This record gives sequence, C-alpha cells and structure tokens, in this order.
Amino acid sequence: MYEYDEEVLQAFLEKQSQLFAENVAENIEEAEAFLEDCMAVVVDSLKEVKEYFEEEGTDISGMTDEELKEQSEVFEVPGGRYLIVEG
Repeated sequence: MYEYDEEVLQAFLEKQSQLFAENVAENIEEAEAFLEDCMAVVVDSLKEVKEYFEEEGTDISGMTDEELKEQSEVFEVPGGRYLIVEG
C-alpha cells in the first residue's frame, strides 16, 4: 500500500474539484483514506505519467505535455511530482 505524504494529500484536497463535482474529502485523513481506496498513484515526473497511462492502455498518442497535465485525473504536486487518481 502506498503512503501519501502531506504535500500529496494537500494538493488533492485543494484540487479535488477538477475531477469530482462534490468534495470527496474534507480533511487530510479523509483524503488519505479516499486515495488508498482508489489506489491512486504518485509518480515523480510527467514522463512517468505518460508511462502510467500507456500501461493502463489509455490512448495518449498525440497529446502534448500540457494536455497531459490538464487531464482531470492528473494532479500536479509541488516539487514536480504528480498524483494520478482514477475516479
């Protein structure tokens, strides 16, 4: 099981509305429980975001890095990391 650090949890809390119509978490504990339940993934670079989607069979051919970052499932975390949440 992946452990989510404070930066990841805070980024999700602040940006969860980009993926969900209503908040799914109101605090750090709820955010962590939700991310664990949906097996959200943290990667270290945009290259790893691409690799993740390719492994999942998602067609991202032709997408620019900017378009990839704008996907609702991709949450940018300070420090250059990304959280991928499949809602």
